[in-house]
Amino acid sequence: MVILRVVLCVVIGLAALSRAQAEIVPQSREQMQLSFAPVVKQVAPAVVNIYTRKVVRTVASPFMNDPFFRQFFGGRLGIPQERVQRSLGSGVIVKADGVVVTNYHVIRDSDEITVVLADRREFEATLLGSDERTDLAVLKIDTGGQALPVLPIGDSDAVAVGDLVLALGNPFGVGQTVTMGIVSALARTSVGVSNYQSFIQTDAAINPGNSGGALVDLQGRLVGINSNILSSGEGGGSIGIGFAIPAAMVKVVLSSITSGGKVQRPWLGGDGQAVTSDMFQQLHLPRPLGVLINSVHGTGPADQAGLKVGDVVIAVNGREVEDPEALRFRIATLPVGTTAQLTILRGGQEKTLSVKLTAPPDRPDRDTSDIAGRTPFTGATVANMNPALAEELGLQSADPGVTVVKVRPGTIAARLQFQPGDMILRLNNHAVGSVADLKAMLGQAAPQGWAITVRRGGETLTVSIGG
Repeated sequence: MVILRVVLCVVIGLAALSRAQAEIVPQSREQMQLSFAPVVKQVAPAVVNIYTRKVVRTVASPFMNDPFFRQFFGGRLGIPQERVQRSLGSGVIVKADGVVVTNYHVIRDSDEITVVLADRREFEATLLGSDERTDLAVLKIDTGGQALPVLPIGDSDAVAVGDLVLALGNPFGVGQTVTMGIVSALARTSVGVSNYQSFIQTDAAINPGNSGGALVDLQGRLVGINSNILSSGEGGGSIGIGFAIPAAMVKVVLSSITSGGKVQRPWLGGDGQAVTSDMFQQLHLPRPLGVLINSVHGTGPADQAGLKVGDVVIAVNGREVEDPEALRFRIATLPVGTTAQLTILRGGQEKTLSVKLTAPPDRPDRDTSDIAGRTPFTGATVANMNPALAEELGLQSADPGVTVVKVRPGTIAARLQFQPGDMILRLNNHAVGSVADLKAMLGQAAPQGWAITVRRGGETLTVSIGG
């Protein structure tokens, strides 16, 4: 009993000592002056402000739509006027010769792009290339051969929830600003303007103007490009939920644009759905995880590697995938021509498949056509679907058929609310297999009107239009 009391006293004493050491007050000036300043000093010179200018032409008076005013004033009220539309954002210098990465939406449709360095020097920038699908753009400035400070690109896959991060940018045009926070979540989907979504979520304050700026770790490495925020109210300010495009995607887009000018993504040739809480036990999974494959392209890389309908993809190159968005992101961050290791479950057994990733083939021939005449699709551009077109349109499925590629405003197709990506399945109860089929059917008289079946976003819709 005495021995037990002694042991208890020792344990309690050690616990108290440990607690005292953890709660000890700073003992020196150095301990009281811990700061992020060294990191900021290291990375801030590589973060730039971006100002864009766009000339917008408008008709001077809306009254020109009224025949009465046209009769008395002729074209005088309809003289086009020009106004300059300006916007601001941020960017990151990633190469010493003046290559800058920013968001696509920062420079979209701009006539002029000005990059302002941290030391206030200004340069006109040229657009090397952009990728709307990932909301990234690459600019180039000419410094006359002078090397610029560069922000090294880190490993976004090494980022963990709870890590401290710094966000740098130009919020509201007030000048370069630094905010600090933690990584709140990873692999966030359905929250941004890009098609390949696996965002880093942070509570570091990100406000309008921060777009295109840097999210850095405490080693001064770029782990993401600040892209968008969730906000409430009319002000649109930060509420502590911001999202950054992971550096893994930035690397791929940067490499593609600086080497060839065009982003080329690999093609898996298969897609599926997320494993839900209702499915995982039947699929012999420990928890809802992965992508249940429900479509495999007959001649695609996945088919050649042996992937089958009913397989569950749970990881790519050892990294878990929780849903189709995560699978698409993981594949998209790999270069064309490389081999991906897919970890799958088939009949409760785990297997590994080696998939040689290729560029999506542009076959069959698209036969892209503008529909004219007086039909429900007048004003629409249609094409035969193939994997390359599906990639361009951001569609997960490349099933054969005819899809709407573009709809011109003010046309019959626009008034009937057809949209790019709509797959035309049937017309007047006849299957539409190709653009040639569609044009032949539209050329026939339809005195009873039109019955049109389309597939949009996984849903099949049928509409009837009077003749």
